[in-house]
Amino acid sequence: MVEIASHVQAYEEIIDVDFQMSELLLEALTHRSYVNEVEVDMRDNERLEFLGDAILDFVVADMLFRRFVDESEGELTQLRAALVRTDSLAILAGECQLGEFLLMGKGEENSGGRTRINNLCAGFEAVVGAIYMDRGLDAVKRFAIPRLEVLLEYVLEHNLHKDARSMLQERTQAELRVTPNYRVVDAAGPDHEKEFFIEVVIGGIVIGSGVGTSKRSAAQSAARDALQRLEAGGWSEETYLALEAQNEIAAEPETNEADVEEIPSEAS
Repeated sequence: MVEIASHVQAYEEIIDVDFQMSELLLEALTHRSYVNEVEVDMRDNERLEFLGDAILDFVVADMLFRRFVDESEGELTQLRAALVRTDSLAILAGECQLGEFLLMGKGEENSGGRTRINNLCAGFEAVVGAIYMDRGLDAVKRFAIPRLEVLLEYVLEHNLHKDARSMLQERTQAELRVTPNYRVVDAAGPDHEKEFFIEVVIGGIVIGSGVGTSKRSAAQSAARDALQRLEAGGWSEETYLALEAQNEIAAEPETNEADVEEIPSEAS
C-alpha cells in the first residue's frame, strides 16, 4: 500500500489538487479490473464516475450559459454535448496523464486499457467526482474550467459541435455529386467497452477515419476527419480519378456491398 500511496500522491501533484482524503483519489484511479485482481478490499471508480458525470454536465452548462449570453438553447446544448462526450473527456484525461496512473488489471492493461477511450473518460469523470467530494464545487471549477475553455476553442474552431456527417454529405453532393459511405473496419475491447473504427469512403477511396464508443460516434469522428482533410488540402487527385473510372463503368458498385453498413446519422 506504500507504493499505492506514493502513486496517488504523484498524481495529486500532476493535477495540482491537494486532497484532504487521498482515498477518494485512489478510488477515482481504480478500474474495476484491478479490484478483481487484488486481495485487499477496494472500491472501483464507477460510483465516482456517476457523480462526476453529473457535475461536469452542470459545470459545462454554467460555463456556456455565462459566456454565450445570446445563444439559443439548441446551440448551447450542441456545445455542451461536444464538450462532455466520451472522446472529448478522453482528450482531457490524456492531457492529465490519467491513463498512466489508472490502476487496472494486467489483462485490461495488456489489451490497451490505458489508452481506451471509455477508460479515460470514466477516469476523468471519477477524478472530478473525487475532487467534488473532497474539496467542493469551486475546486472542481478551478480544475476543470481552464481545460474545458481550451477544448471549447478547439470545438468552435473546427465546428465539432455541428453534425459532421450532414456537413460532409452536403459538400460531397455539391462538389462531387456522390454520397459518402461508411464502413466498420475494426472493433476492439470487451463488449461493455467496445470501440469501433470506421472509414468514410468515396469511389473506393478512404477520405477519413475515426474511432468511437458506438458506430454512430465513430462515423461522426470519421466525417470530422474527412472535413479537416478537405479544409487542409481539398479533394485528392486519386479521388477524382476513382470517381471518373466509376462513372465510366456505371455497372460497377462504389464498394462491395458486404463492406458497407448502414449507420444511423443521429449523434450518439
